[in-house]
Amino acid sequence: MKEIILIKNGELTLKGLNRANFEDALIKNIKRRLRNLGEVNIRKAQSAIYIEPKTEDFDFEEALQRVKLIFGIAAFSRACVCEKDMEDILSKSVEYLKSTMENIRTFKVEAKRSDKRFPLTSPEICRELGGALLSAFPHLKVDVHNPDRTVFVEIRDFNAYVRAEQIQGAGGLPVGTAGTASILISGGIDSPVAAWTMAKRGLRLNAIHFASPPYTSKRAELKVRTLLSKVARYSGSINLCIVPFTEIQEKISECCPEDFFTLIMRRMMMRIAEKIARDNGSLALITGESLGQVASQTLQALVTTDNVANMPVLRPLIGMDKEEIIRISRNIDTFETSILPYEDCCTVFTPKHPKTRPTIELCEAAEKDLPIDQLIEKAIAEAEYSFID
Repeated sequence: MKEIILIKNGELTLKGLNRANFEDALIKNIKRRLRNLGEVNIRKAQSAIYIEPKTEDFDFEEALQRVKLIFGIAAFSRACVCEKDMEDILSKSVEYLKSTMENIRTFKVEAKRSDKRFPLTSPEICRELGGALLSAFPHLKVDVHNPDRTVFVEIRDFNAYVRAEQIQGAGGLPVGTAGTASILISGGIDSPVAAWTMAKRGLRLNAIHFASPPYTSKRAELKVRTLLSKVARYSGSINLCIVPFTEIQEKISECCPEDFFTLIMRRMMMRIAEKIARDNGSLALITGESLGQVASQTLQALVTTDNVANMPVLRPLIGMDKEEIIRISRNIDTFETSILPYEDCCTVFTPKHPKTRPTIELCEAAEKDLPIDQLIEKAIAEAEYSFID
């Protein structure tokens, strides 16, 4: 009996004349994610994508787990392929659904007839299949309002498909359809969630991490790599740039007023990140800032930070509270890694009384003795690159 994975596109159906481009990008992403599980044929038709295994060694269970994390997929299911013939649909459905129907008490059948040439109407298909299932499994009863299981029959292009469970997908848009952006990634809770959120809207991700050895340890860097690997399950591979930041922070401590340390540090990060982002093809920066969460995330502080950036800065978490961010981090499995007690550079040289209502003019005055261009040039020259899959 032939079994496939049937994928529903969801939001992609609203893309009008551009829809084919989004579907092609999604198929490309699916192929890349399933490439080592066995040979498959992937095709699109009638607002759906079909994954058809071509060899018996195809790892079906692992494929389902990976498909669940691919952005652009609203829902998916295992489905039995039948001839567009009612007798074939009935016989295969009884066999295919056996393990499912034996463990429930009530069910109903829903039918969708995309091919209007099929001789039976949708209600007639439901009655025929419902009767066959009641005969094969006498313990069952039909409950059209609150069934334990709904059996779906779809009469599509070349075949009919029977399925019993639809699994919610990751939603969003296929990665790569919205361009490329660079996430400023720390080891905290917020930035991995920000990365995941923007990947869900179709952005391909690069990542920039600022390291401050010996103030930060190698374990802090490994923590960031682990966080990015968890995000990469959704986004695909991420190009990571690790920027040495120790000398810059020491110079800020030496040359600048203490209450401006964090603000000037953020301004230096933005300057460096923008140069790296332009080099790696990014069109925007992404940060995990949430308005008012800490002193450097007041509206006034964000204005002074954005003042040194000449490309868009995306802040997907800006209106979220911490509980909302934590909920997402738990859902995408980054929370437990984020709370590991390895300090990142943002916690180094933290002022006792940070400036919360700065102005651009005050920040510029506070950093006037800082050799900005020289520090940026050296940090970028010493940056290290790697890929996270």
